[in-house]
Amino acid sequence: MAEQVFNVLFLCTGNSARSVIAEAILNKLGLGRFHANSAGSQPKGSVNPHTIKLLRGLGFDTSAYRSKSWNEFTKPGAPKFDFVFTVCDNAAAETCPLWPGQPMTAHWGVPDPAAAQGSAAEIAMAFKDAYRMLNQRIAIFVALPIGKLDQLSLKNRLKEIGRMDSATAKAREPS
Repeated sequence: MAEQVFNVLFLCTGNSARSVIAEAILNKLGLGRFHANSAGSQPKGSVNPHTIKLLRGLGFDTSAYRSKSWNEFTKPGAPKFDFVFTVCDNAAAETCPLWPGQPMTAHWGVPDPAAAQGSAAEIAMAFKDAYRMLNQRIAIFVALPIGKLDQLSLKNRLKEIGRMDSATAKAREPS
């Protein structure tokens, strides 16, 4: 019997940085057990160039990534999601569409690297920090024994992942 593939949607307002990074990470770490998508409530229309640069530098194929509206996933024929995660505070506060299948939801807020200011190195570090935080959370998520947890335990685990202190602590540059 084939193992279930879980469909996951990462949401952020602009769908140009954090949600795209999360989509890339889960599709890599999920090893075929998960299929990730990303979307935004007010998509920017293109993926942030720093997101593309970071992901390419880490060996990701970025050719399919695009900034898209969450409305794409409310239409007939859209995938049914098992999980929906907001990765920015704005999206978490917005009224989200009703997703078919009533997926589990959680908020995994990460500071917006696209809002970073400063030198090129400081902006690159903001994107690396977002990647690190999301990678840590997603690695824990894919390791969960999803099929063995009851709904309440799974929901609590997903919330715990979003509250991880180490996942939100800023990385320090080497001395």
